[in-house]
Amino acid sequence: MKTNFKTQYKNVKIEGVNVFYREAGASTATPILLLHGFPSSSHMYRDLISDLKGDFRLIAPDYPGFGNSDMPPLSEFGYRFDRLAEIVEKFVLTLKLEKFYLYMQDYGGPIGLRLATKYPERIAGLIIQNANAYMEGVGEALAKPVMPFWQNRTAETEAPLRGLLTIDGTKLQYQAGSKNPETLSPDAWTFDQLKLDRPGNTDIQLALLFDYQNNVPLFEVWQKYFRTHSPRTLIAWGKGDPFFVEAGARAYLRDLPKAELHFLDAGHFALEDHHEEIAELITRFARN
Repeated sequence: MKTNFKTQYKNVKIEGVNVFYREAGASTATPILLLHGFPSSSHMYRDLISDLKGDFRLIAPDYPGFGNSDMPPLSEFGYRFDRLAEIVEKFVLTLKLEKFYLYMQDYGGPIGLRLATKYPERIAGLIIQNANAYMEGVGEALAKPVMPFWQNRTAETEAPLRGLLTIDGTKLQYQAGSKNPETLSPDAWTFDQLKLDRPGNTDIQLALLFDYQNNVPLFEVWQKYFRTHSPRTLIAWGKGDPFFVEAGARAYLRDLPKAELHFLDAGHFALEDHHEEIAELITRFARN
């Protein structure tokens, strides 16, 4: 019989910033570090944590500016992916996570892969869910609004991205590509939007969306890491995702030919309606 480990809601100071995180499972169990995507937070892992807490130690932080972590002003905190990765790195060192599985979704990819390339010896395995490390994965739904913004940031090129930060844009990210949208709880996008609507958060999110282009030159670095270290890898991908498309999942197999690849009838946030299936995949993967 599995012990019922209740989820705990904790906070830790990293560089003076309060970082909120969810934790569940036995302290002696194998850790899984759960890195969330845009525009969500550790809230996206609530069901998966419940599914797996009897077998693993689940740890899911909110980045600064997301969820229940502090949101220092843009003028005081460099909202770039390298800075968020530094915060997560110090979070890992503070919690003394020596060896762990790394679950990455969306923004969790460029943050987690910076960590993996710096500390390959700490990575027990990668769990990749709609997180890109290949240009093939950038779908037209993402490329069309973001490429002009990257090339020339103006009020005109910002406008489509600002639309993405509205409740309609947030809801779209959850529902697009989902086979059964009626199975998705509106609580997810409602909670995300509550945080997005905080004064100053739009500017923070636009800064990160603009900085995402600086992840692209690192794709080759991460691909070299895959080839050099051959980390055990599980890929569980919502195949209906219009932002990070199927080709991005298949591209991993070029550099990680032994990776497990599973496509789900889901969109970008596959955990919303496929968390039980993904939990089963993780459990089998970790036992092999």
